[in-house]
Amino acid sequence: MGANALVAGVRLIGAGSAVVLLLVGCAPLGVEQTRSGPPPSAQDTGTQFLPKDSAPQNDAPSDLPTTAPPARSADLWTRIRKGFVLPEASEQPLVRQEIEYFSGRQDFVDRIAERARPYLSYIVQALEQRGMPTEIALLPIVESAFRPFAYSAGQAAGIWQFIPTTGQYYGLQQNWWYDGRRDVIAATQAALDYLQRLNELFAGDWLLAIAAYNAGEGTVLRAVERNAAQDQRTDFWHLDLPSETETYVPRLLAVRSLIATPLAYGLKLPTIPDKLPIAVVEIRSQIDLALAAQLAGLSVAELYQLNPGYNRWATAPDGPHRLVLPVDRVKQFKQGLDAIPPEERMHWRRHRIARGDTLSALAQRYHTTPAVLKTINGLRSSRIRTGSHLVIPLTRRSATVAAAALNPNGQRASNHPVIYTVQRGDSLWGIAQAHQTTVNHLCRLNQIAPDTALHPGQPLLLQKTRPISVAFTHTQPSEAIQLIRYTVQRGDSLYQIAQRFKVTVGELRRWNDLPQGQFLQPGQKLQLQVDVTHLSDRR
Repeated sequence: MGANALVAGVRLIGAGSAVVLLLVGCAPLGVEQTRSGPPPSAQDTGTQFLPKDSAPQNDAPSDLPTTAPPARSADLWTRIRKGFVLPEASEQPLVRQEIEYFSGRQDFVDRIAERARPYLSYIVQALEQRGMPTEIALLPIVESAFRPFAYSAGQAAGIWQFIPTTGQYYGLQQNWWYDGRRDVIAATQAALDYLQRLNELFAGDWLLAIAAYNAGEGTVLRAVERNAAQDQRTDFWHLDLPSETETYVPRLLAVRSLIATPLAYGLKLPTIPDKLPIAVVEIRSQIDLALAAQLAGLSVAELYQLNPGYNRWATAPDGPHRLVLPVDRVKQFKQGLDAIPPEERMHWRRHRIARGDTLSALAQRYHTTPAVLKTINGLRSSRIRTGSHLVIPLTRRSATVAAAALNPNGQRASNHPVIYTVQRGDSLWGIAQAHQTTVNHLCRLNQIAPDTALHPGQPLLLQKTRPISVAFTHTQPSEAIQLIRYTVQRGDSLYQIAQRFKVTVGELRRWNDLPQGQFLQPGQKLQLQVDVTHLSDRR
């Protein structure tokens, strides 16, 4: 297609979606590097999923477009190669440069394959259902090195690296409970929707579409129009684009070459079977993730790895009400879940503090003690602030699963409080004897008198340790803590940066050896350690 025809086609398609042109493209973290940047994506509600509540097959799921899938391959890499569409470009200087960087890096290939293993088959199947190039399944390698908890200084999150505004525009929820940008299922459908629209916008030119995914469609459109106005070629290789984008597309093409002929570059691809290893299970209500992990026979950390969109100890009260599980755990999970009524699936409640609330009044309302609330929420005093939140343990007939929620590994760890739920007929003396402690110790921990009457369902602290945060971050995988590098902008202050990334000024000073009174300079590089599960709620 000639330059003028491409520009005319772009203008025609773009006229109906002018508002979308304001979206920013996706700047990758880079291949296992920390880079600032973001991408765009699509609907969270109504997202197309794997076959629900059943072991997914290798053919087309019933709720995805019903195009016939390719025949089963020896492994997933073979299937991916069969769907390659992008032009082979290993002779391009920038592509050669990227190939040289990757050649012989078996350790990198092994890490990527291990991270991609749970999700890659799903992404490939989704691409095939849409008739899109399977090279796009390799894009998360460039974006995030397939790290679901990846987070950039530009506030991009997940394997597809969405920034908050783009994620919101495409319907990915971001709140205290859940971040759809890290939900691999939702974010994949969103990213493919966006890329598909970009491909239409650029008249079927996938390299321009991928460049726009990185730089923003407005940036690429302007570059195309500049070249067209000067009667120059308007393909990717002849456009004047940001340097990051000029590297981004060649990097993807380099990865394509490595996957196409790995032995030629001194690499061996780890075998990934050509089948879906995961299934999406609809749970229809909020559930404590420690309970869900117990039902599925997984550790809480394993459950988070498959469901990285959840920020807290439970799924979101307003949805999505679904979990991704290994195929071989679905049956036992469903059997266990069916035996538990929805009202029995939560062991914690998030309470918004209203005017007039006091810790003692809330403890009485929820049949607990001020000491329990202080320990669970990491409070140093009994003062609470209107509008903030407290995590409340709910009364249970048994403390077994509640204890698992606090200590998901099933072991009594020294850094977690131990809580016992009073049973009918219990006494302080009997509880103390059963748990090898004393009545005085229990009274001191729970701020009660030795003659205090106990009530069935009442929680008692048995062991108090250092405060734990309201987020219960000890139940989440270590990948939730991400090291990012931030470039100071004009007008930035330590306080503003700390607020933006939800850390403290003291932490910023400590991480970067900044003495008191030292001013920041534009262009200065700062290192931050951020908990990505704390950065989703933008309200």
